[in-house]
Amino acid sequence: QVQFAESGGGLVQPGGSLRLSCVVSGPFFSIHTMGWYRQAPGKQRELVASLSLGGNIFYGDSVKGRFTISRDNAKNTVTLQMNMLRPEDTAVYYCNRPNLLGDWGQGTQVTVSA
Repeated sequence: QVQFAESGGGLVQPGGSLRLSCVVSGPFFSIHTMGWYRQAPGKQRELVASLSLGGNIFYGDSVKGRFTISRDNAKNTVTLQMNMLRPEDTAVYYCNRPNLLGDWGQGTQVTVSA
């Protein structure tokens, strides 16, 4: 049973940065594509970035050039570096496996506000 533990969220001013981390418990972390999702109030959860075993990367249009996804297979960790944050980035952020979704973790709240 895979589990996801997200951390690193917080309150930041527009233009600021945050670094989110997700520790994944469960087998075969390194073979799965990993992704970061977010869900804003009243909106559907959306995939914002993903990174495959082979290094293929996807970024949603709204975060391209601002967010960077990375992974450390030795530590079963996936990270999302978020720069130039905007109020519209405010959401709860989750990690999961886009090709084999597991139960969602608690997520980590990111609030961008002056």
